[in-house]
Amino acid sequence: GLYDRQTKQNEHLYMFERDLHIISCSVNSERTLLAVSFRQYTEEERVSRLLQSVSKYLTLLIEIHPINNVRVLKAVDSCVRVQFLYPDEGKRTSTESRLLLASEDKYIEQFDIHVVEEEEHKVVIQNPGQLPRARVADDLIWAQWDMMEQRLFYIVPKESRNTLKCIQFYPDENFNSVLESHLDISVHDTRLKLVNFGYDYCQDQEVAPKSLNLQVFTSKAGGLCVCCSLVSDIPDEITYSIYFLHKGYNKTFTVSLERTETHQLKEVAFLNLDYYVAAYLPGQFLHLLNIQHPDLLCYSLFLTGENARIDRLCNCSIQSPLVSTVLDCSAGSIYAVSISDNALLQFLWNSKQDSERLAALHCALLYVGSTADLEMQIIWWISENLSTCHTFDPIQEFIIASLYCRMCPETHNLDKLLPYTSLLDWTGVIPEVTCATDIIPLPILDFQNSKGFWDKFNSNLESVKYAEPHLHYHNNVLRREWLNLSEEFFFFTVQKEERRTTAYLRNIIENAKKVLAHLDTWDCEERLTPLFQEEDYQQQLLMGLMVAQLKEHLMRHLQYVGKKKIDQIVLDYVANLLNLIHRMMKEVWRRYQLHSCIFCFDKRGSAAEFAVFHVMSRILEAANGMCLPLPPGFHTLHLGLGVRCLPLHTLLHYIDNGVLHLTETCVRKLLRDLDHTEKNEKLKFSIVTRLPEALGQKVHQFWNHPVNANFIAQKYVKLLLEKLGNRQYSRPVPERHSVPVEFLPLNYLTSMLAEIENQDLHPCEKQDHVNVRFVEETALKHTMMLLDLKYS
Repeated sequence: GLYDRQTKQNEHLYMFERDLHIISCSVNSERTLLAVSFRQYTEEERVSRLLQSVSKYLTLLIEIHPINNVRVLKAVDSCVRVQFLYPDEGKRTSTESRLLLASEDKYIEQFDIHVVEEEEHKVVIQNPGQLPRARVADDLIWAQWDMMEQRLFYIVPKESRNTLKCIQFYPDENFNSVLESHLDISVHDTRLKLVNFGYDYCQDQEVAPKSLNLQVFTSKAGGLCVCCSLVSDIPDEITYSIYFLHKGYNKTFTVSLERTETHQLKEVAFLNLDYYVAAYLPGQFLHLLNIQHPDLLCYSLFLTGENARIDRLCNCSIQSPLVSTVLDCSAGSIYAVSISDNALLQFLWNSKQDSERLAALHCALLYVGSTADLEMQIIWWISENLSTCHTFDPIQEFIIASLYCRMCPETHNLDKLLPYTSLLDWTGVIPEVTCATDIIPLPILDFQNSKGFWDKFNSNLESVKYAEPHLHYHNNVLRREWLNLSEEFFFFTVQKEERRTTAYLRNIIENAKKVLAHLDTWDCEERLTPLFQEEDYQQQLLMGLMVAQLKEHLMRHLQYVGKKKIDQIVLDYVANLLNLIHRMMKEVWRRYQLHSCIFCFDKRGSAAEFAVFHVMSRILEAANGMCLPLPPGFHTLHLGLGVRCLPLHTLLHYIDNGVLHLTETCVRKLLRDLDHTEKNEKLKFSIVTRLPEALGQKVHQFWNHPVNANFIAQKYVKLLLEKLGNRQYSRPVPERHSVPVEFLPLNYLTSMLAEIENQDLHPCEKQDHVNVRFVEETALKHTMMLLDLKYS
């Protein structure tokens, strides 16, 4: 029968007249031919019936319609497995079928079967006595059939090593050998082991103590892993190896078991979860290994106890014939297996070790995917665990890993160029697990114009040859360039020889404007006040620089993609970065139930506001650590919360140490909104004295206070005198009667300033309220105060 998973019905194909011990069966794609291998007699039956000359096993090719038109393919004493090849859906043909026969005599051959249609829709074999056949593989000791991709993996002994080979079957061709890789795998049992050719109950019951337990898994991203396990001689240890052929090394893990009831232990089962390979020993452990990034052990999720339990799979007689699928051989049931989103998030919340937290975080983003609910849960977890992670920054990992998972599926090879972690290495350990890493030779490929998996696999091998870690984008140069440009942008005077620098700066700012405009088209919600509602030239410079450098990096390695596509990728990347930080702010804001209009200074901040301020401080620290841009307005909001939540001495300490950044928007509002109490005046004076020179010129005019007026006058005189330089004046000093007190130094100063103004050397054209009269009045007040005299 043929079971249909959609209708849950069993379609009747063929019925034998007596009970048979079926070994293997397969139906062609048109459901017109059936291949069956079965055991005719056991050895005891042959002896008792004197049937020594009769074959033990029989392999038949049956025409399903008309029924009972049967041809014998094999009549031998060795077990045979049968497997029809399936062409692509778009190239299905009804005139030819191809059948693989795998024999325990360590060979595999292919039969080409041509059929013809007769009247009444009958399908019969053409020339049944002359079926063409071809030998596919010889002298093999292990073979695995990949039914989805029509690939045959097998191992043959070669000199001192075993060699893994792969044959690819094509719809319009015969077959080609495409891969050869030398593996240092010792095999003590020389019997042929077949995987995914159907379940052999007898072979499973007669598993030798050191039989070869090996499976090959492939992933959509071009990963190829060979998973191998041998039963250890030490009763309380399990050892298994994962050969990451697409990375050029293998890792051997040795696990110390908690319970050593050997009668319950058989062998490690390996599962294919596409992005992960799982090593599973029921009742002991479940080890999820990241296929794309196996270099860092912190990406491997090692579970024990209740966390390591897979529902309904309590024994080791299991195989993984398809991605995310498990066959329970003893029960005869097949299951779809996936990582539970809720269980993964619960494990993240309950984990006490950094290795578990980091692995669960990346597993959630990579395997589950970046959904709104998942991001919210992770952000809430981050806000609760900012101080519990000691070996990594959870904010950095969340941002970098989320960007990686969002961007990489769009373009081929982009995963090799974008960073996937903030960690350069990992010095932590997984308790009770030891790992040894060995370099292995890269596989040899032989294919032409192949797309899909083999093209991606070859691309992975090329990346290994060119030292893949060095291909990932990093911000080493970005920080230095950003600091240099910041100084130029705020302090340089445009001159003829600086036109090139000005054009470069203009291009950088234009890049930032494109990012912000691109972001505006995504998010139509009301944004958190005041994010994205002011210009932050420092952050715009950083955005523009990141766009320029990332674009240059991608152009160097993705030349075949095209400039327009790379421009779009870079804009998406930087915009997604800003959007993620804004998303974090929005979720934290929502969690602590803060309203959007708290940006005022009339009262002290609440405990919830202080918690949000702490999260913002950690976001700032994470961004500074990796030189990532922040949304415009971030520093303003952060400073506003700091003024509301921190005592004055702590606030000033944060400002002096660069945790809080003075912004024009916040300082201007501070000077305008706070009244003239002694406490507020002290706060204003402390802020004003710490303003950068360029910012101070913009905001001093908003503070109506004698101290500020004195500062403005002094600044004005300093700028005039700097312009004066060594210029000498022979003109007599005119008399001035603007002051009621005859104070010669003051008279001389005001006269000289007036002369400079008359010569059009005024350096502060925008500050109309600053003039000689203002300076004269301010200086007189200051002088009278020093002389302890009354001024009216």
